[in-house]
Amino acid sequence: MKRGDQVLVIDNLSRHGSSDNLAWLRLVGEFEFCNLDVRDADRLTATMDYFRPDTVFHLAGQVAMTTSIANPRLDFEVNALGTFNILDAVRRNAPDAVFLYSSTNKVYGDLLQYHYEEMQTRYVCKEYPRGFNEKVPLEFHSPYGCSKGSADQYTLDYGRMFGLRTVVFRHSSMYGGRQFATSDQGWIGWFCAQALRQSQGNREPFTISGNGKQVRDALHSEDMVALYFDASERISAVAGNAFNIGGGAENSLSILELFNHLEAILGTELNYTKLPPRSSDQLVFVADISKIHELTGWSPKVDVRQGLVRMMDWIKQCQ
Repeated sequence: MKRGDQVLVIDNLSRHGSSDNLAWLRLVGEFEFCNLDVRDADRLTATMDYFRPDTVFHLAGQVAMTTSIANPRLDFEVNALGTFNILDAVRRNAPDAVFLYSSTNKVYGDLLQYHYEEMQTRYVCKEYPRGFNEKVPLEFHSPYGCSKGSADQYTLDYGRMFGLRTVVFRHSSMYGGRQFATSDQGWIGWFCAQALRQSQGNREPFTISGNGKQVRDALHSEDMVALYFDASERISAVAGNAFNIGGGAENSLSILELFNHLEAILGTELNYTKLPPRSSDQLVFVADISKIHELTGWSPKVDVRQGLVRMMDWIKQCQ
């Protein structure tokens, strides 16, 4: 909107915080909004026919592993069928559009075929100490992995078979202001909120799953936004590709290391208890981002410590 683009937002407002974000966005500028579920193929097709976009950022989805296990049909219908509906609507009504899809590292499965060393605060993958690249074999685990993996492959195949300009981003952990994280999705934001609560005097313990040494690379939302615009503007270089996307090795951290940062920022010791590990939880996923950097020049600019301070400031504003 700040660039002067005509913007259409499609959302069914089912996620916690999405209605608040819609109200906030209306204060930023003018755009069109359609309250629409991606499972509604007919309305989606009609909307694409009306708007005929030049670029589609497909960020909609069922985003929690736990929800996919509790309700695998919902997970399939939203992630797999919903993505198919969007792709086919674009194919019919906006075949020249740039199509960027938000996929996940879960398409690689549990990654237990590799060897891990348990260090004091984190696990390290011996074969990929600097991050996993796109040559790692796909291996869909869990309903969530299957639904997102199916959508991932459909997106690439619609590029091959129908000539759409599609790109897949296999994301690691993202965080930032206005995320409205929950205990099931958005772990960095969730633990930031719990840490702030305890620093303000509520010492009731929160829980973590596993021993806290699981590692992800954190990507701040500002860097994610820059990535999507950079890719859309360099589509000839990236179309037809899948990319592993995250903060990279420099911005990787375990849950325990996150707690170390939060304790230093807030000046308080966190009180938590441990639960058994979650099903199909990768010990390590750090994205090797060299491929996207080579093709677009993109790389993260917001380091973890800086991003955590920004995240904490936003949470304080919401109180």
